[in-house]
Amino acid sequence: MKETPSSLPWLNLPNLPTSIKALFVGYLLVIGVGLCMAGLQIMLTHGMADGKLGLSKDDIVYSYYGDRSGSKLESKLNGSMKPHAPPEVRLDIIKWVRDGAPEDQWENHFKGVFAERCVMCHSVIPGIPDYRTYEGVKQVSAVNEGASIQSLTRVSHIHLFGICFIFFLMAFVFSFAVNVPRILKILAIAFPFAFLILDVLSWWLTKWNPGFAWLTIIGGIGYSIASTFMWFTSMYQMLILSRNGKIYGNAWEADLKR
Repeated sequence: MKETPSSLPWLNLPNLPTSIKALFVGYLLVIGVGLCMAGLQIMLTHGMADGKLGLSKDDIVYSYYGDRSGSKLESKLNGSMKPHAPPEVRLDIIKWVRDGAPEDQWENHFKGVFAERCVMCHSVIPGIPDYRTYEGVKQVSAVNEGASIQSLTRVSHIHLFGICFIFFLMAFVFSFAVNVPRILKILAIAFPFAFLILDVLSWWLTKWNPGFAWLTIIGGIGYSIASTFMWFTSMYQMLILSRNGKIYGNAWEADLKR
């Protein structure tokens, strides 16, 4: 076993130079707020897929497998889009969709309805249907089969690349923590990546079979717990534990000796 001499006694979260602490604390604060906003966004989109506030298995099924008893447009009107139109307007659109969305009613009535209620978003935001035309509305008037393969591919690679960098930098900061058992530190660093893969994989599996929807919830809970533990531990050690004046030594030294 190779012995590594003790060096860099400041290389730990409590004893880091003030400038590095400012960098790490600033990053964690912004990421913490960002993750809270991401959770809120999930609750207001996927969490409203079944028309009820709060994320459930049905929300996941409707989002990825779809509600195959009706159209995607109807599901949205009864779910996340419910607050954007009064009941009489939603019922009018739903009845039209259930009648097969006849084109002869588009120009003289429904084009104006969608223009008033929907096109402020459904014309300028990439990746969502364009409701300025009959063809755009007709696409979402068919049976709701959930997320398309194209949409899953696009969201999966953005999700994997973007969140992977967030977890990497958070784990890098946490790796300087002291007084954390080695196996716990390794698990806390590794778990977000493992659960992130499980989360994205579950979207594809749910698209194939709704029984896999639970994996999405498990994946999200798993990486949320691990990242929350790393966040609070890192902030506590840099802002609170550092005040006792103790020198903790090189946080990586135990691994360097192996």
